[in-house]
Amino acid sequence: MALSQTPDRVDPGTWGGNHLRLDVRENHVDVEYDCAHGEIAGALTLSKDRRFDVRGTFVREGPGPIRVGRPPVRRPARYEGQITGKTLTLKVTLTDTSQEVGTFTLTRGREGRLWKCR
Repeated sequence: MALSQTPDRVDPGTWGGNHLRLDVRENHVDVEYDCAHGEIAGALTLSKDRRFDVRGTFVREGPGPIRVGRPPVRRPARYEGQITGKTLTLKVTLTDTSQEVGTFTLTRGREGRLWKCR
C-alpha cells in the first residue's frame, strides 16, 4: 500500500536520481552520494509551497579502506528541497564554507544511480 503525500511532510521511502539517494523515514533521513554520505535528523517538513530547508551532515568518502586514527570528517550541510508531484529537487550546500555540493533531481520510489568510490 503506497503512502500518500501529506501536505506537511515528504513521504517516507526511497527518493533516487543520478548521484544521490535519500532514504526518508518519519524522523530521520539517510543521504547517499557517489563518494559521500550524510544524514538529516528529523522530519522533512514542507511549507505551503511544498519546500523544506533543513540542516544535516555531509561526510566525504574516498577510495580504499578508512585509515586507522583518521575518522571521517562530518561537515554541516544545508538541504533545500521542493516537491512537485513525485519529483524532489534538492540543493545541498556545505555551511562551513558555503560550497555548493550540487542540485539533484530525485524521483519517489526510484533507487537512483550511484557510482561509489573504489
